[in-house]
Amino acid sequence: MSTLTDRPNTALLVIDVQNGVVGEAYQRDAVVANIGELVERAREQGVPVVWIQHSSAQLVPGSAVWEYVPELVRAESEPLVHKKFGDSFEDTELAQVLAEAGVGHLVVTGAETDACIRSTIHGAFARGYDVTLVSDGHTTFDKSQWGAPAPEQVIAHTNLYWRYQTAPGRTAAVAETKEVTFLD
Repeated sequence: MSTLTDRPNTALLVIDVQNGVVGEAYQRDAVVANIGELVERAREQGVPVVWIQHSSAQLVPGSAVWEYVPELVRAESEPLVHKKFGDSFEDTELAQVLAEAGVGHLVVTGAETDACIRSTIHGAFARGYDVTLVSDGHTTFDKSQWGAPAPEQVIAHTNLYWRYQTAPGRTAAVAETKEVTFLD
């Protein structure tokens, strides 16, 4: 149960599934397909889908690399949150969007596992949200040339440690796409 009072609803976050972010990502097509399945399921169940889009010197607004992948199309009625930091809550209207929808539980998908996904799940948890990470719904690219583990290890480690996160009044969970439930 979230520590946020009067927030019984769940939302699906789709973080940074942009051409320039996931173009070389590990299991890109499978992850994008899983996210697409969750988006459709959320829509069918009337669950808010919130899209997050990163901007930076490499992801210039309006450029092809900044755009969301063509397989995922945001409905006009679905919120789009623009960000410039890893944590999707930092200097954005995400908290307000979620408050207006009565959301206290987040189902998190997107990219990159070792950057914006990790920052956002921790940021959400610290702000009082329950957070479910979709184990086969997030990805990253290979950063091993800079000393990082291989992408599959980064993803597996994130899934492992998130499963065991605890804090008073909040829950952290990990679920595969097929196991995700939006409504109790």
